Amino acid sequence: MSNNSDKKVIVGMSGGVDSSVSAYLLQQQGYQVEGLFMKNWEEDDTDEYCAAAEDLKDAQAVADKLGVELHTVNFASEYWDNVFEYFLAEYKAGRTPNPDIMCNKEIKFKAFLEFAAEALGADYIATGHYVQRRMITDENGQTHWQMLRGLDNNKDQSYFLYTLAEEHVAQTLFPVGGLEKPEVRKIAEEQGLVTAAKKDSTGICFIGERKFKDFLQQYLPAQPGDIETPEGEVIGKHEGLMYHTLGQRKGLGIGGLKDASEEPWYTVDKDLERNVLIVAQGKKHPKLFSVGMIVNQCDWVDRVGPSNGFKCTVKTRYRQADIKCQLEKIDGDTFKVVFAEPVSAVTPGQSAVFYLDEVCLGGAIIDSLIR
Repeated sequence: MSNNSDKKVIVGMSGGVDSSVSAYLLQQQGYQVEGLFMKNWEEDDTDEYCAAAEDLKDAQAVADKLGVELHTVNFASEYWDNVFEYFLAEYKAGRTPNPDIMCNKEIKFKAFLEFAAEALGADYIATGHYVQRRMITDENGQTHWQMLRGLDNNKDQSYFLYTLAEEHVAQTLFPVGGLEKPEVRKIAEEQGLVTAAKKDSTGICFIGERKFKDFLQQYLPAQPGDIETPEGEVIGKHEGLMYHTLGQRKGLGIGGLKDASEEPWYTVDKDLERNVLIVAQGKKHPKLFSVGMIVNQCDWVDRVGPSNGFKCTVKTRYRQADIKCQLEKIDGDTFKVVFAEPVSAVTPGQSAVFYLDEVCLGGAIIDSLIR
């Protein structure tokens, strides 16, 4: 216990239960704990979608209860430049990005890490993410940090943190990564933390509870076009390709067509050149499936990445069951990934995250599909 007392940890306190309990646990482990609340989005005054004021109030209440200092910092301009602009550019290009992953890469484990070390003199940062880390020694006696899945399979967040390199993992503590979510809530309750029963935030922080379509329309003009079957038959109109993601069933607005079966329609492709949305019937339709994919913009935790022909598992979206696959290197930053069996609704712009058992190896952005 005592060997932690000269170590200062800055906990990213979001006003949620996980970061609240993280701060408490680190205190129990003897660290010097301070909190940092990050404001990453400037909402309009009338527009409390991000509920930032409410979250700050909760973070402050927890800090007061624990007797720790809470700092605040505004990263809204960094967020706009590095996360939001990317988000819009990807949607404009017809892909479906994951801004949470980019936020972790550019804000939490870059801007926050640098600010905590330089402005606040931190030895470590800590977050309430459900991941774990361990140190291993290689055959040359060199030590390395690995990132592991969180113990709670339902809550494991390694998918969102695959962009962390080893040096980030070395500087970050994940106090709740080895706990199940109900245990975390129980600790918060026992310690009288106001966040004990607060529901988990869902959705993209800058959109909050708003309709995604309404939000996107503020920034990107819609370009309506035709909806076609794979055979080229026009069966409807779409309001804009950016509102549709592969595998999507809702919001297609295709009614009962003459001679068509009752099976639901799914988005199976986007023809960007012609601005056409391609749909097919039934969730087992072959056009929904891919046998592999091309990925690029790789981030490997060990900074080296796997060798050619490497076998592991992959997730192409959060909470998906692991898929067995093999990686074939095309060039420096591009891999062909071949699935052991066809996978449904793999979506360009989303992240593919690779695992070897419990170890998160890293990941990449899905560029194109192999059908």
